[in-house]
Amino acid sequence: MRTAILLGMGKTPAQRAAKHGENAALPPHLANQMTPRSPQQAKSNANLILIAAVATTLFMFFYLHLMVLNQMTQLADGMSMPDSLVGGYSMEYLNDLRSVMDEDALGQLSYVHKTAGTIFPLMFGFTWLLIIGLNARGRVKRWVLWAAPILFVIVDLWENVVIDAALGSQTLNSGDAALASALTLTRWVLFALSLLASAVAVFSKRGPQAP
Repeated sequence: MRTAILLGMGKTPAQRAAKHGENAALPPHLANQMTPRSPQQAKSNANLILIAAVATTLFMFFYLHLMVLNQMTQLADGMSMPDSLVGGYSMEYLNDLRSVMDEDALGQLSYVHKTAGTIFPLMFGFTWLLIIGLNARGRVKRWVLWAAPILFVIVDLWENVVIDAALGSQTLNSGDAALASALTLTRWVLFALSLLASAVAVFSKRGPQAP
């Protein structure tokens, strides 16, 4: 037995490969690394990443909109933050909000925009691009469906800056108020379109493959 083991150890890599296969010429840890992954394994890994990304995005959505922005109403005499108003708002609403929020409250809202208000759209954009990319078939279709989440990220980040500028300015003008309201309304529309785009990508995957 010992002699057989010693003889086996004395063989060259080429001799071991000829007898046991190519991976026998390599140390076990290198042989395992060079073993190609099956399509099922690659798909499983991608699904795990996607599940983690979706869970993080959902958490950030509820944290930002249902916790942080909702708690900010306590600093504004119960008035909702502009980000939460799906249908937009008027210049009078912003003026009323400015009158009840002091400098510290405005500073906290600006901090929210720079932290959770920035992380959420970036995380949402990454996740929805991943969902669409893994499910949509055809380059043109994929880019068409990607348009909504990409625009959502841009508009959401722009909205944060415009709202902070409008609320923090010495004098609010109608142009700044109209721009802030339009960005908020557009943001929610793009958010809904992004959800629709991901649904289209997922459910159309079962159809005939595009060229």
